[in-house]
Amino acid sequence: MIKEAINSNKNLLILHFTVFIWGFTGILGALISVDAVQMVWHRVLIATITLFLYFKLSKTSLKVTKKQFLQFILTGSIVALHWILFFHAIKVSTVSVTLVCLSSFTLFTAIIEPIIKKQRIQIPDIVIGLIIILGIYLIFKFESKYTLGIIFGLSAALASSLFGSINSILVQKSDALVISFYEIMGAFLWITLYRLFDQSLFTEHFDLSSTDWLYLGLLGTICTALAYVAGVSVMRTITAFRVALITNLEPVYGILLAFIFFGTKEAMSIGFYFGAIIILGAVFLYPIYKKRSNI
Repeated sequence: MIKEAINSNKNLLILHFTVFIWGFTGILGALISVDAVQMVWHRVLIATITLFLYFKLSKTSLKVTKKQFLQFILTGSIVALHWILFFHAIKVSTVSVTLVCLSSFTLFTAIIEPIIKKQRIQIPDIVIGLIIILGIYLIFKFESKYTLGIIFGLSAALASSLFGSINSILVQKSDALVISFYEIMGAFLWITLYRLFDQSLFTEHFDLSSTDWLYLGLLGTICTALAYVAGVSVMRTITAFRVALITNLEPVYGILLAFIFFGTKEAMSIGFYFGAIIILGAVFLYPIYKKRSNI
């Protein structure tokens, strides 16, 4: 019993650290000098190699059926789109704006997941969604200079909710880590095809600054590969409810880190923070409502 409690507390700390790492991803996105497409291409390349080495060292089987392989690779295109939109939003606005907009994936998931699973959309889900829309409206109203960043941030949230809803079905028949590997590899393949098409793969070389390589290395290994492995492993001993609550701390960690790294650049209007509190409050209330509705 004591051993189980220790393991649970240990995994809880690991989950908090993982969410903290996810929050740090936005900081790296702002620090890396290359554009969003090139950044994500390097990220998924490094993450794919790192995860492949992890599977080989841990002697984990990567065997899947042809149907599963195609499903994972195709879903990887949505993952790639999500990350490109996310980092582009940061480039054209701020880390704080992007992370708050990304929190709206709860709203999109409440609509998309029932459609994919052919279930009825619950009225309380719609209420939570309307609250989030109110928060988004306030951010649009008071931070109109970041309209483009808000649009890209919301689009990233939509893509996130789409592949998240798809994965909730795929994970029923496959190991989450194996799914993650093939989806990240799929993201790499799709972005490579895109860069071959627009010839940016030939015009943009690997002569990046040492600082960019350092940040890209952290982004691909720690913030992607390691975060995926750690995030999945702790779910064996922590309830889905606690995972959902702690995961919602990502924008909080990210915004705090943004203030530390970028100072006044991340300062927003009172209207923005009011809208952010409404969105984050709704996001935190959502898993609580879900848990009580299932009792």
